[in-house]
Amino acid sequence: MRTFILIAAILISVSATAQDRYSQCEDTCAHIHGIDLSHYQGEVFWEAVGENTKMAYVYLKATEGGDWIDDRYENNIELAHLHGLKVGSYHFYRPRTDQRQQLENFKVQCLPGEQDLIPMIDIETTSGLSTDEFCDSLFKFLSLVEEAYKQKPLLYTFTNFYNKHLVGKIDNYKLMIAQYTDTEPVLADERDITMWQYTGKGSIVGVSGYIDKSRFMGQHGLREIRFRH
Repeated sequence: MRTFILIAAILISVSATAQDRYSQCEDTCAHIHGIDLSHYQGEVFWEAVGENTKMAYVYLKATEGGDWIDDRYENNIELAHLHGLKVGSYHFYRPRTDQRQQLENFKVQCLPGEQDLIPMIDIETTSGLSTDEFCDSLFKFLSLVEEAYKQKPLLYTFTNFYNKHLVGKIDNYKLMIAQYTDTEPVLADERDITMWQYTGKGSIVGVSGYIDKSRFMGQHGLREIRFRH
């Protein structure tokens, strides 16, 4: 079985090299790097991922909206732990779906005893609501998450989405900002950013195809997003 995994990892490595001929961010800087995964990546060879000393953490998609569950989540979180990664879980937020229903969906999957990192809420759409209506919906949900897990979640969104809808409204939350450019993101209000998802087309041995990669900004580090048990 181990031989099969190593052969598969080598094949994936060759494929990754073909997709990405250039140095990747983790090869050229000293920041703390990690990845996020969902069912879209298919089967993951976690032994190979765990052996990558440049990847310190992984955020796994657990749920979306009020009833959708990632069917690879349970297997992924078990094997990610087994192979030494610090693990967190995230929920894709749907503004028009009942907030408490979304919380209950997330809680079924995101069990505190299995978390190394604080929960992350993926915020990418207003679902057609006005900014005020969207923010009212979002803030109610964030309050429920904080009450359930006894700590504020990490918030993930894109630079443009933050600048259009969230400037000055979520100052008390740590942010992971997605911006797929060579330059670090700067938000309209110039607020502090904890983490930067710098590519949606990264590659890594153990995962076939593209993968999202992120890193901590400045002097930020893992201790800041540790799950408090």
